[in-house]
Amino acid sequence: MSRIGKQPVQLPDKVQFALKGDMISVKGPKGNLERQLHPAIELEMNDGFVMVTTDTSDKKKVALQGLFRSLISNMVTGVTAGYEKQLLLSGIGYRAETKGNSLILNVGYSNPVDFKIPDGIQATVEKNTQIILTGIDKELLGQVAANIRDLRPPEPYKGKGIMYSDERIIRKAGKTAGKD
Repeated sequence: MSRIGKQPVQLPDKVQFALKGDMISVKGPKGNLERQLHPAIELEMNDGFVMVTTDTSDKKKVALQGLFRSLISNMVTGVTAGYEKQLLLSGIGYRAETKGNSLILNVGYSNPVDFKIPDGIQATVEKNTQIILTGIDKELLGQVAANIRDLRPPEPYKGKGIMYSDERIIRKAGKTAGKD
């Protein structure tokens, strides 16, 4: 049994939840999100709560129950509070700037990298070395942050690269550490 899937999702007063056919729509003060519902999942709405139900005899359906409960909860949180990811640039000469809906990154390549920010995500740069991404779709925000990080992942010897603000890089000693 899915422990997460059995828990109800509470809908705040400012959130409108609608189910039209197999499309879930969540509208709140920050925006509107939609997602297609899997055919094995059923939703029950009552008194400001959404319950996700399914046939509990099949393990895959139980896993889908927990997945869709988490997805709906993330949608509700996104349209009420939103999400934020912070990336840090570490290295000499590494800097970033925003220009329109693109992010210009100087991260050690011969030419600056022009990264297009998709709709629904806002990017701001502080002190040329900190990128703050905000949005209401948690999945899209995480994917954009991962794509930016993949442009220059942090290396273990000097720690140079693009990393998440809460990421801890395990440093290696290098060639000269073993010599005595």
